[in-house]
Formats: sequence, C-alpha cells, structure tokens
Amino acid sequence: MISTDDYLYFVGRALDGMSAIVAGLGDELAGTTPPLPGANSPFALLTHCVGVADYWSGALVAGRAVHRDRDAEFTAAGPVAPLLAEVRALRDRLAADVTGLDGDAPLHGTPPAGYAGPPRTLTRGGALLHVLEELAQHHGQMEILRDALVSGVRP
Repeated sequence: MISTDDYLYFVGRALDGMSAIVAGLGDELAGTTPPLPGANSPFALLTHCVGVADYWSGALVAGRAVHRDRDAEFTAAGPVAPLLAEVRALRDRLAADVTGLDGDAPLHGTPPAGYAGPPRTLTRGGALLHVLEELAQHHGQMEILRDALVSGVRP
C-alpha cells in the first residue's frame, strides 16, 4: 500500500490546486456558476470537496464526529479567505485521520446511499482512495470551470 506521506502529498496537490484556482478567481468569480449544464461555482465545488474529505476520512476512517450537509455544499457562497482557511484546517485533520491507519480495517459506519460512493464495501484504505479519487476528479472539473469563467463563455 502507499505510505501516509505519499497519500497526503497527492491529496495536498489536489487541494492546493483547487485552492489556487479559487484564490485566483477572487470572491466574485469564485462564487459564479458558469452557464454550463450541471455546473457548480468553484467556491461550491471546493466546499463540497472539504465535505467529502472530512466525511470519508474523518467519520468513516478515523471515527470522529463530522457534521455534513451535502446539499448545502453545492450552493455554498461567500468570501474566499475563510474557505481557504478551512482547506488548511482540513489538511491538518486529514493528517491526523491517517496517522496509524489500519487500511484493511472496516469503516466506522456506512455512508448514506445518496453520497455516491463506490458501489462496494470499502475498507478504510479504500475510503481514503475514494477521497483521492474525488479530489482529483473535482480538481480537473474546477480547472474547466475556471477556464469557462475567465473566458466569459456564454450558453
């Protein structure tokens, strides 16, 4: 399996990339949804990523209490600075969540069906890979959102 350091490195790259996009767009553009079918604002997408990572690694892997309102993540809006601070705090929580991990152990609970996780029973290691999968996927999505917003794409 991969080392904790390797895992946190690649998760950090995705979080850093998304944070840089949101910071670069600033308060106004980061909260703007481009006119693309099913699109979210970069701010909402990064908020969702914090929720995904916190829930899957915190609640299901580490067994800590995590409050999550998944639906609200997709409509989140606000100034960029507090969201970026939350991402930095998330990175600290992730590091604590994976310290001493038994990757083959079962999850601390079962994710709700609406959370769209993999359609199979996961180990704690599998849940962490799902976090990486989601962050990498949404980082790429956010790059497209940024490009659409910066170019002023129209429907």
